[in-house]
Amino acid sequence: MTSAGDATEGGAEDEIDILLVEPNPGDSRLFTETFRDAKLRNIVHTVSDGERALEFVSQHGDYEDAPRPDIILLEPKLPGTTGMELLSELKNEPALRDVHVVVLTSSDTGEEIVRSHGIEADEYLRKPVTTAEFIEFVREVEEFWFAIVKTEDTD
Repeated sequence: MTSAGDATEGGAEDEIDILLVEPNPGDSRLFTETFRDAKLRNIVHTVSDGERALEFVSQHGDYEDAPRPDIILLEPKLPGTTGMELLSELKNEPALRDVHVVVLTSSDTGEEIVRSHGIEADEYLRKPVTTAEFIEFVREVEEFWFAIVKTEDTD
């Protein structure tokens, strides 16, 4: 597990724990650097496959002391346990159902493929490629998070 983030102003309760499930080490590095540079109060934890992601969110094995993620950024094309299998597990397990999942798609077709499996993520965002897209992606995740917090505060 690798972590990166910026716990700037505010306490630990203000931090967003993000679990990035991404098999490509280069993309993982770009995600974590972009989130760090955005100066959001977040900690990005990365795992490279579905099995480790399940262990992380279930706090088993090497991840028994891991925090419960607030948001999972999920690449659907994973080795071993696929992103769709992981999403299904998260949505069908009552103890994990409240973890917010953002599926990273390469196109509208990618979103349609995930939805065709009868599984709904909380959000679908296009996976960034360029530096400008990574910056925009961080803004979209931030907006998604604030929408969640605002919705939960009014419940």
